Amino acid sequence: MILLVLLGSILISAVAIYQYKEQSQDYHKGRLERKEENIQKHHKRILNGRQNTWEVKTENIPLIFKEEIYNIADIHKLQINLYDLDGSLLISSKAGLRSNGVDKCIKIEVLNAISNSATHRFVDKHKENGETFQSSYTYITDQKSKPIAILNLPYLEKDDFLSKELQEFLQRISVAFMVVLFTAITIAFLLSKYITKSLKTISDKINTTRLEKRNKKIDVDETSEEISALVTSYNSMIDELEESAVQLAKSEREQAWREMAKQVAHEIKNPLTPMRLTVQNFQRKFNPEDENIHLKVDEYSKTIIQQIDTMSSIASAFSNFAKMPAQQNETLNVVKIVKLALDIFNEDYIFFAADAEEIIAKFDRTQLIRVVTNLVKNGIQSIPEGKTPKIVINVGMNHNNVVITVADNGSGVLEENKEKVFEPKFTTKTSGMGLGLAMVKNMLETYKGSITFISEKDRGTTFKVEFPKE
Repeated sequence: MILLVLLGSILISAVAIYQYKEQSQDYHKGRLERKEENIQKHHKRILNGRQNTWEVKTENIPLIFKEEIYNIADIHKLQINLYDLDGSLLISSKAGLRSNGVDKCIKIEVLNAISNSATHRFVDKHKENGETFQSSYTYITDQKSKPIAILNLPYLEKDDFLSKELQEFLQRISVAFMVVLFTAITIAFLLSKYITKSLKTISDKINTTRLEKRNKKIDVDETSEEISALVTSYNSMIDELEESAVQLAKSEREQAWREMAKQVAHEIKNPLTPMRLTVQNFQRKFNPEDENIHLKVDEYSKTIIQQIDTMSSIASAFSNFAKMPAQQNETLNVVKIVKLALDIFNEDYIFFAADAEEIIAKFDRTQLIRVVTNLVKNGIQSIPEGKTPKIVINVGMNHNNVVITVADNGSGVLEENKEKVFEPKFTTKTSGMGLGLAMVKNMLETYKGSITFISEKDRGTTFKVEFPKE
């Protein structure tokens, strides 16, 4: 837009200057023709007038116009030179002609041009000292239209008033173009802001679009048709992305359960193999008369019991996650139960605080202990070696809810893992099945509670457990 305005201003200025030159040429050409016509008439009036007592012929021209040539020149404001038909100067209105440098003879080219042209007229145009001169040559005739002399009118093209008009016009049009240019810049700026604002909104939304979270649609008011089409396409993509995310999440959950089932089956098979071998070996070597039979039975029993305990722990972890144990709604003092849960930890960097000595709520005693111990264990395991550990547990109230916070100064949760913390089988540790936090979340949701966390890299994580008192 700005470029078009600049090009328009340059083009119009160029056209104006060209028009001025054409107008100037036409003006001077027409003015010289009018002057020449009027002076011709004036000369004929004198030649044919009653006051002229001389015979009208070439030799008498200087005598006829001896005084009148000055009057004619003064009236028409133009120098007048009269030549005979051979090109010799007869008389001039310019004083001191003989010493003046005025051409005393007409060039032969000019004489030929006058005599050979249909109008018997020739105009010589030339420049001297930066000024443009026109000099017209035409015949003066007698009553019988017979040429008797050549009339020469030297004419200086003075463009002062035209140049002034051009200058004033260019000044006015410059002011107009400055106003138009400023307006164009303003409109272009506002238009670009209007367009880029919508584009920036779309760009920001695209940059924050993630598969694993709910993405907001773009809502842009009063935008162009093209931007509106782009927004519509983006919003359609978001709908498709959410549908794909739901299907992906479902698929991932199913895959997680399948993997968990495989892992549980694998963990159960591990103790079954030594149990089978032990039973087979015992069956093959059993001798009731052996004096060491009782010792062998004890070893056999210990091996079987050990493998059974391993299978029991695996089954317990899985059943706890699946909420298999029946829950008991017990009325208990949360502060006391949390203290009891912390008694199994001997670390001196674990600190406990409570807003009151007694906070009564309904919750399963065993499950509350599991919630606290799981969170504290996670806090202990998150603290890297070489760093002074610190874990702070606080029990308080928020309106009609019980709030338990467990804060550590560990490594924190990575940004890409924050959405996966409570997923089953997710763990960043080298041991464990990744069911602890998922189990805690399931327990709390059963009691219409919630668990959230805030984490900062290398500064620690704070888990917040909240559930209703009743």
